[in-house]
Amino acid sequence: MVALEQAVAVPFATRQLADLGARVIKIERPGAGDFARSYDEKVKGLSSHFVWLNRSKESLTLNLKHPAAKRIMETLLDGADVFIQNLAPGAAARMGLSAGDLRQKHPRLIVCDVSGYGMSGPYRDKKAYDLLVQCEAGLVSITGTPETPSKVGIAAADIAAGMYAYSGILAALFRRERTGEGATLEVSMLEALGEWMGFPAYYTAYGGEQPPRTGASHASIAPYGPFEASDGRVVFLGIQNEREWERFCEAVLERPEISGDERFSDNSRRVANREELDGIIGEVFGRMSAEDIVSRLDEAKIANARMRSVQEFLDHPQLKARGRWREIGSTAGPLDALVPPVTIEGVEGVMNPIPGVGEHTGAILRKLGYSAEEIENLRESGAV
Repeated sequence: MVALEQAVAVPFATRQLADLGARVIKIERPGAGDFARSYDEKVKGLSSHFVWLNRSKESLTLNLKHPAAKRIMETLLDGADVFIQNLAPGAAARMGLSAGDLRQKHPRLIVCDVSGYGMSGPYRDKKAYDLLVQCEAGLVSITGTPETPSKVGIAAADIAAGMYAYSGILAALFRRERTGEGATLEVSMLEALGEWMGFPAYYTAYGGEQPPRTGASHASIAPYGPFEASDGRVVFLGIQNEREWERFCEAVLERPEISGDERFSDNSRRVANREELDGIIGEVFGRMSAEDIVSRLDEAKIANARMRSVQEFLDHPQLKARGRWREIGSTAGPLDALVPPVTIEGVEGVMNPIPGVGEHTGAILRKLGYSAEEIENLRESGAV
């Protein structure tokens, strides 16, 4: 796979494929490389975004404005199964790397273009950073408190686009095994995140108003969200059906009469009277420790969770018990990383080192038949 990639969306997709064993050749600009390398220096001097997204890849630096670099790219594509890119709209086409051109030369090639808003339409050339796409998709308008709309704390639009690129490529590879044909794929961040907006979209389109911002509570289910214990710790819970509601009132609140209260007799009424309901629950929980609340909820088989910090997540006993951490290499030394989330019985995910800028340039060029002298000349001319 040849990846002309930067930032988050495409590197996320290609790292998933690398985890499965795909050979991913990451094309970077000579010198600085992928600009995500300089987002921060939190991981022993490396960028946290880059460390997350780029293990198990080979880094090849190419100045694609240089004729010699273009020839190298053409040679790579001759032997590639997949080409994926997320440059600014039109940039790949100006280099002769449009899907149409590539598929004409390489009918079996799978070409995937990832963009912010799509390869056509009035927003085609609009810059698309994750926060901005979250805004355009309406996600920010339904996230946060009633007073403060908020972005999601992770790159939701980028991750959505990366996941659809990843699954689309797998589907295209499977189809090629059946038909021998390559494929042209297109994924936009707006449309990928739009798929994830399905619940609020239907709620708004047919309900006449959009879901209200409810902080950590749920816009259309109650009780659902955070409740403070007597020790100041916060416990989250969620009720999914009437059977659970009755059990919650009887076994957790120890007030079975509340389940039959007309104000709370079904979910819609509980949502309409959320403030009163939360007050009743808060009064009971305010006399209990978080540990006691969780114990009662678990015994009653009511879904619950503690609000953990990121560090507490890293130390999570479930991840430790299931052996979900591995050590990977990097230019800054060994780092801890979570294993891929899909577990295939009998198969260990590929978790090779995070490459330095252009770390594999020489090795890749040698495999393509370039001599040591030719490689040196390419470096001196600024092609690689």
